[in-house]
Amino acid sequence: MKPLTKAEEQVMQVLWKLDSAFLREIIEAMPNPKPHQNTIATLLKILVEKEFVSIVVLGRQHQYTALINKDEYSKRTIKQMVKGYFEGSFSNVVSFLVKENNITIEELETLLQQIKKQQNQKK
Repeated sequence: MKPLTKAEEQVMQVLWKLDSAFLREIIEAMPNPKPHQNTIATLLKILVEKEFVSIVVLGRQHQYTALINKDEYSKRTIKQMVKGYFEGSFSNVVSFLVKENNITIEELETLLQQIKKQQNQKK
């Protein structure tokens, strides 16, 4: 999977919320200041080429739909980040967050409970 630029990811965020949309709807859902129509059209063309988005032609309009869901993209992106910056270790990520004071004891305890619950469900 090819990585997305920030601008491409912004368009995908909108598509994930809308599910399926026309160019005008995508632009309306973008944060202010709204990008120009040509900019969004170009980004959508790139997203189609990268196989993140599909097009359905309805008369003179194009309807865009995400081909990859947000959870799948998030999973792949996080794995790539962990591999590239933390030697592939999620433990190193948590250690980094603790060291930088970006995670609380309560959040760590919640994570531990989630891990235990997940492992118990696999049994």
